[in-house]
Parts: sequence; structure tokens; C-alpha cells
Amino acid sequence: MLKALIAVEHSIITAIWHMLTDNVSYHELGGDYFTRRDPERAARRAVTRLNELGYRVTLDPLEATG
Repeated sequence: MLKALIAVEHSIITAIWHMLTDNVSYHELGGDYFTRRDPERAARRAVTRLNELGYRVTLDPLEATG
């Protein structure tokens, strides 16, 4: 529990430092920030997690539309 609290405190302090250093206001990145930033990594993590739960997973990417 204490480790989690310290991690949250560190995140808040880091955000405040960046806001003060760069003179910008806070803006929420969103819950899907890391998925948008690196979708391949998010897919690998999802497949790994499903494998750990006992599922065999194959990915078949959708064709791009537009």
C-alpha cells in the first residue's frame, strides 16, 4: 500500500514539475493514452495476458478503410 502511495505522489510531483518548468497548464492525457501512443505494445500485452489466462490467441488485423 505504501509503495502505491509513493508512486502516486511521485507522479503528481513530476506533473507539477513539468507544469512549472514548461509554464503550461495541466491537461488530462486520457485513459487510452498509452494505447494510442504504442498500439503494437498494447496488442502484445493483451495477447500475453490472454496466454497467461490459458487462451491461444492469433491476431488478424482489419484492413484499413477509407
